[in-house]
Amino acid sequence: MPIVSKTRRQTDYKLFPPSVPIVIDNGASYFRIGWAGETEPRVVFRNIVQRPRHKATGETVTIVGDFDAAMMKFFDCTRSGPRSAFDSNVVYQFEIMEYILDFAFDRLGASGSAIDHPILITECVGNPVYSRSKMAELLFDTYGVPAVAFGVDAAFSYKYNQRHGKCRKDGIVICPGFTTTHTIPFVDGEPVYKGSCRTNIGGYHVTDYLKQLLSLKYPFHASRFTWEKAEELKLEHCYIAPDYVSEARKFQEGTKEAEEKTRYWQLPWIPPPVEAPPSEEEIARKAAIREKQGQRLREMAEAKRTSKITEMENELHSLHFLVKQLDQVEEDDIPSFLSDTGYASRQELESTVLKVTQALRKARGEPKDEADEFEENTDSSEKYPLINIPDNMLTPEQLKDKKKQLFLKTTTEGRLRARQKRNEEELEKERRNQLEEERRRENPEFYLEEMRAQYKEVLERVEQKKRLKTNGSNTNGNQKSGNVGRGERLSAAKRERMRLLTTAAFDRGKGEDTFGAKDEDWQLYKLMSKDHDEDDERPDSDEAELARLSSRLQEIDPTFEQKAEGETGQTPGEAPGVRPLTEEDYKIVIGVERFRCPEILFHPNLVGIEQVGLDEMAGASIRRLPHGDKELEERLTSSILMTGGCSLVQGMKERLECGIRMIRPCGSTINVVQAEDPVLDAWRGASAFAAELSFLRNAFTKKDYYEKGEEWLGRYQIQYNTL
Repeated sequence: MPIVSKTRRQTDYKLFPPSVPIVIDNGASYFRIGWAGETEPRVVFRNIVQRPRHKATGETVTIVGDFDAAMMKFFDCTRSGPRSAFDSNVVYQFEIMEYILDFAFDRLGASGSAIDHPILITECVGNPVYSRSKMAELLFDTYGVPAVAFGVDAAFSYKYNQRHGKCRKDGIVICPGFTTTHTIPFVDGEPVYKGSCRTNIGGYHVTDYLKQLLSLKYPFHASRFTWEKAEELKLEHCYIAPDYVSEARKFQEGTKEAEEKTRYWQLPWIPPPVEAPPSEEEIARKAAIREKQGQRLREMAEAKRTSKITEMENELHSLHFLVKQLDQVEEDDIPSFLSDTGYASRQELESTVLKVTQALRKARGEPKDEADEFEENTDSSEKYPLINIPDNMLTPEQLKDKKKQLFLKTTTEGRLRARQKRNEEELEKERRNQLEEERRRENPEFYLEEMRAQYKEVLERVEQKKRLKTNGSNTNGNQKSGNVGRGERLSAAKRERMRLLTTAAFDRGKGEDTFGAKDEDWQLYKLMSKDHDEDDERPDSDEAELARLSSRLQEIDPTFEQKAEGETGQTPGEAPGVRPLTEEDYKIVIGVERFRCPEILFHPNLVGIEQVGLDEMAGASIRRLPHGDKELEERLTSSILMTGGCSLVQGMKERLECGIRMIRPCGSTINVVQAEDPVLDAWRGASAFAAELSFLRNAFTKKDYYEKGEEWLGRYQIQYNTL
């Protein structure tokens, strides 16, 4: 399988004799490999592996370490994310470790499968025997390494700085690494592992905490806070406060000092385009388009009206023909003739003719004749003679006719009432239009502004009602949402049905459920099936008012454009009721996060890790020493070395001195120094150690490993005083 990377391959591998060891600093964050005796590693890359598929060929490729972001568009990474061989700072995924070693030896210049150089590889303090033995087997069996030596990275860094006069033989090394932090006391130049201390907090947690805080603070920019960007912001802006509480109070009170310490990161922002007011030509063009559309609608309505009139004329012609045939039928054959045509009596047929005639005249727009007015105003006793006669005085046929007359009377009276109401509404509408026209003539500009304000207010109410009926919760981060909870979205009818359902069981008490044993129990379903949605089904008054205002504005305002249905004025992808993002929303403010994130190194409980901080770890290492020599403790605290990537955070030295001074007796000498290069000193110390002639005495071969076994490997330690 091919390996994809942008790390350059070395070309001088064959120039080094087999006696020159290869030095590997196998860190949880970065992998460094080079030759013994040199001051810089040859190959450095992130200690991660990713195995995506190529989109074109479907072939699985292996991406080790850093990669070119421009090349990732050719790979499908949805099912394969970056993976590490480490759990905390212990190697446990040796399949991934093999990919990393293959890549490292290839970039170093090795061309064959066998590596004929001794290897010095770093590990963590107290590395489990299982991890150490699996690493030894991997190097011996897979790569044919002649000899292997294991050493602690923090110890190599301390010995390298001791060689350059930064620290003494007796001292403490504090190494806040990528996923863990270690403290190791040194006595007479050798580490005392019984006094070492470890906590599961490191630079990874600081970066992840910063990424979480910024993502919660700016949720609509969460995709921009990648791991690499959070790491860059941490290295560039984070610092450790001398006093966390007082520093946080400064930012809470908004002091000038806090404002000076605040950093800003401006994201790319493109202002939304501002629409220029339409020109007179554009207004005229839109008016012509509206007129053309209106003309087409009028033509369609006229065609529909003509078609309807034609159908009604044909129906009326058929009814007249049926009446003429009925006049020619003998009296005895009338019932059978009417049953064939679908009518019960001559009166029903004549009533149908009258209704169709009136509907046809209405469709044509003709005024009602005197016969229709007389028909409507005729006394009910003359028009419906059977209504006031008792049922016991009527024959069965007359009873049927009486029921029909009652129905006709009810519907006729209902139509009259509805017509009267419509006439009153039309009069009221005409009166209101006259008043509005008078107001418009008095002050046209004020009237136009008032109409626009009313239209905007009613439109917001209509849109709010529509949002209440939807079942969504579109938000935009910390912006407010226009939606509501489910209980508020239910209509009155649905709330009533839910009330009936929830109370049906409670009405029975806490005994046996006997619902359905009585006939009245089933009345619940009748109540639930009733149509209680009159409020939801009837035309909304706000929508009618919106239509009226829209029509009026179209008449008096040529620049008015009615919003289409579902258009709410937001940009695509923006939640309803949320203001558009401005330039200020694209300005990332990094204030309290600058010192809050690295504070977890001293107070891991801020991220839920109930362990001690860096300053308390130093005191714990001193207390764990097998002897209680006060002079030795003084020598240890007077030579404290900080190494590891997190020791580069600004303010670490001062805060560590202050914290250790608080747990030591008054007058104790506290001297904290930083390594010359906290990142590379571990590899440089290992390189100097491997360059010594005594290196092979500290290494072991494959034969030694298989003869002595894992128990011996667990006790194996190198002697650092040769450095």
